Amino acid sequence: MINFLKYWRQYATISVIVIGIGLFALVRWGFTYSIDFVGGTNVQYSFDTPIDEPSIREVVGRLQYEIVDMSVEKNEVSMRLTAINEQQEQQLRQELSDYYQSEITIIRSETVGPVIGAETLQKTGIAAIIAIIGILLYVTYAFRNLNFAMAAIVALVHDAVVVVGTYALFSHFLGAQLDTLFVTALLTTMSFSVHDTIVVFDQIRDYRKHYGAGKIEEYANRALTETMVRSLNNSFTIMFMLLALVLLGGSSIRFFALALLVGTITGTYSSPFVATPEAVWFEKMRG
Repeated sequence: MINFLKYWRQYATISVIVIGIGLFALVRWGFTYSIDFVGGTNVQYSFDTPIDEPSIREVVGRLQYEIVDMSVEKNEVSMRLTAINEQQEQQLRQELSDYYQSEITIIRSETVGPVIGAETLQKTGIAAIIAIIGILLYVTYAFRNLNFAMAAIVALVHDAVVVVGTYALFSHFLGAQLDTLFVTALLTTMSFSVHDTIVVFDQIRDYRKHYGAGKIEEYANRALTETMVRSLNNSFTIMFMLLALVLLGGSSIRFFALALLVGTITGTYSSPFVATPEAVWFEKMRG
């Protein structure tokens, strides 16, 4: 049996450093929001002739449309504008076609109003709160132990904060946009974190059932020793798949896979090194 809990201070230090860096990035730089949250128009065009960014900006400027973000690659342009209607989009396309004397193929054209974006952000927060309350109630009922439920929620919040803070770094340095796919990754991370934690807690409960109350530290260390290899094998399987998506997947899902990869790593870490020490501490406080 390995005495994992002996190093709880080191685990806490690692968590504080990682969370601190993420919160600094969140406060200092924040996120680059996609149109899912702030509204706007995304267009992506393909031209028959080479194009350049200054000319595109000149044409858009003549129409008095505001460019939020733009990238140009050879004969393709991807732009995010403040919200424009269908007629304005057609006018933009016609102006660009006339300027370059080129046929334009629409790869993407979508508009989301700011009201819908605000509603999406609000629903995201509500979904996260409902998930946390549901997990708290379920773990309390399943283990008949509020301390275990509180420890699971601490680990869940830990993982969510790590993913959010890390994504702020991705947003600043890699240009990742916060969109609905990130929300999906965040909620998936929350569920994965609790899933792994329950395995350890269930093992501790079995020891108590067979051997009596005993010492909670001993049961926790024994449970971690017996479940660690299984947990790592399960997590590595997921990590390898996500790493392949990050490296080889399309640009539309790359940051979604990257957020899930971070969530899987922190979820694997938090179950033995955050949730279990917290559960032991809560049980000692109660005792």
